[in-house]
Amino acid sequence: MSDILQGEGLVGLTEVEAAARRLAGVAVRTPLLPADVVSEIAGANVRLKCESLQRAGSFKIRGAYNFVSQLSDEQVASGIITYSSGNHAQAVALSGKLRGVRAVVVMPTTAPKVKRDGAERLGAEVIYEGTTSLERRAKAEEIAEEQGLVIVPPFDHRHIIAGQGTVGLEIAREWPDVDLVLAPIGGGGLASGIAASIKRLLPAARVIGVEPAGAASMRKALDEERPVVIKKIDTIADGLAPVMAGELTYEHAFSLMDDVVTVSDDAIREATSLLVSKQKLIVEFSGAAATAALLSKAVEAEDARVAVVISGGNLDPTLLAGMA
Repeated sequence: MSDILQGEGLVGLTEVEAAARRLAGVAVRTPLLPADVVSEIAGANVRLKCESLQRAGSFKIRGAYNFVSQLSDEQVASGIITYSSGNHAQAVALSGKLRGVRAVVVMPTTAPKVKRDGAERLGAEVIYEGTTSLERRAKAEEIAEEQGLVIVPPFDHRHIIAGQGTVGLEIAREWPDVDLVLAPIGGGGLASGIAASIKRLLPAARVIGVEPAGAASMRKALDEERPVVIKKIDTIADGLAPVMAGELTYEHAFSLMDDVVTVSDDAIREATSLLVSKQKLIVEFSGAAATAALLSKAVEAEDARVAVVISGGNLDPTLLAGMA
């Protein structure tokens, strides 16, 4: 492991620590809450890292602001743009607002209303394009070229990964005895950043990424030994549904993560319902994926100390009635 950790291509601990300094006063240090009900079912000592309570409703502000804060005034003179299913869009909107620059976000036509409304409330100009990550990326690149905007990538950039890695930094410092960290994977920025932090600070701890079975782009990349496009996406977890893993996030998954597992949509629904009804947390489907892996036994963790990342809380309010 020591040789791998010295790889120049991987995000280093110094980058994550620098991101933490930039995020001071911007991102919230979210609680790592004991989860009695989840612990009882899993037969483990479980704590929930509640990024659902983060500004703009997810961990995404960490990476987005770390990226935007390093741009020069000249670079952001015309504004910033991103492509996102919703949470990164809101994070870029907030980052633009904090930096005092124009923010444009390209979202899928199927984006949940709660995320569309959130991006608009934070001052973003919202454009809708297609249903896949490739379609909205192409549109964002087109607009960026035409208008001189800086693209804020959703996951596959070291500034983004380093920002998301502050989640792992906080876990390691608050719970140095943790045995296992479970994190959802969409494009892989969050899990990559967490692995970059945890494996350097707590090398004995395991880091496992969790994907929906219907959108397992990172698992597919690991199996094929390279990122590949998934032809069909079918999952309720809209925040974990890119058609292709990133090049840099793939390298982190390959080099640093102990495993990447998949969970069914049924398991995600059940985990979301339990977190809402029993743990009293507002959690979106994407945010519950890591919990689903634990509850469904996709990851065995009996008697272990487990930190589970709840990545987002932007749940459609109409879905709450059936979960109470």
